[in-house]
Amino acid sequence: MVEKVIQLKCSCNQYPWGKRGSDSLSARLCAKTPRTDFKIDENTPYAEMWMGTYPELPSYVLATGENLQDMLDKHSKELVGEAVINKFNHTKIPYLPKVLSIAKALPLQLHPDKSLASKLHARDPSNFTDPNHKPEIAVALGDFEAFVGFKPLSDIKRLMQLPPLQVFLPDVQKPDFDDQTLEHVVKSILTASDEVIKKTNDALMALPREDFGKDAYTPDMIPRLSNQYDKCDNGTVLAIVTMNYLQLKVGEAIYIPADGIHAYLSGDIIECMARSNNVLNTEFCPRAERDSVDLFCSVLTFTPHDKDSAILKSESFERSKYGKTKLYAPPISEFSMLATDLADGERETVEALGGPSIIIVTKGKGTMVADGRQHNLIQGYVYFIAPGVQIEFEAEKGLQMFTAFVE
Repeated sequence: MVEKVIQLKCSCNQYPWGKRGSDSLSARLCAKTPRTDFKIDENTPYAEMWMGTYPELPSYVLATGENLQDMLDKHSKELVGEAVINKFNHTKIPYLPKVLSIAKALPLQLHPDKSLASKLHARDPSNFTDPNHKPEIAVALGDFEAFVGFKPLSDIKRLMQLPPLQVFLPDVQKPDFDDQTLEHVVKSILTASDEVIKKTNDALMALPREDFGKDAYTPDMIPRLSNQYDKCDNGTVLAIVTMNYLQLKVGEAIYIPADGIHAYLSGDIIECMARSNNVLNTEFCPRAERDSVDLFCSVLTFTPHDKDSAILKSESFERSKYGKTKLYAPPISEFSMLATDLADGERETVEALGGPSIIIVTKGKGTMVADGRQHNLIQGYVYFIAPGVQIEFEAEKGLQMFTAFVE
């Protein structure tokens, strides 16, 4: 008899942009799982808690220590399900959920689409570790800041009239500021010398705040990003001039397509992506870690141009018995996500899903009845759930849970 509800032991990686020690939610959640060897070092920046079967940081069956993927391979029909196996032609979980704890800006980045990812993987498998694309969503667990996608062209055009920025415009300008003009501006900023970038930042900071119009955050953002990285980092000018700046509250979410430019700035989030770790970085990181500007720009999509296009609104979930569960459904086939919030003593029943799911408890305490057994729900606990299993939740102390799944 195959267990269909499996508690997992997960791990947390360390990147310089992560929050330090116990300030990191990802580290605190990771450390809550019983019988784990994960211990928090207060001097270490903990960035991402990974859940799933990606080989770089896989999850393990808590009871036995077995790699989760090994168990899925042995019992694929029961644990992954024939529908999902046939859909993706493998027995792997097609998504990768994470908890991110962000203290400073992540690298300015995008993810190659499937075609380019396959070529990059074949050419450089040590840096591009799979042939897949990586569209992703991020759900805020509290206040969350990010640069995502490009501003409306009219807003960029207005900012480009500021004297310090005109050096990045084409010598011969079209009547309309279009995507080709934006592409020229992006390349000009990314290839500008340290001296030009420093001079531009200094000149922008000397301007009156009202010159920036609705982008009045600019004079404060320049020293903030410069202190995190360098006053000569090209990403500072690129982000504040051309990209949408978003401030999200708990429960709000964004969707990043495979070729969408973005840089997360601060906060704690639940992130989920297609099963991939491919990324092209250009700024907000050491020069040795940056990909070429030509490669980056060749992948970059210069549309759309507004904040709203990045927002992923939650929907009611029709298989939620008591309406306590919301659905985040990005326009991709690899995954969707559920968010369940219960006050003290409240209950919820989620009807069976058609594919494998992974649940993480981010707040509170309670119980889960599934596949004929009761399981404890405590902040930081992570469970793998096989297809076809109905779940009944009961909160002892306010519960917050997120479930990544595929059907």
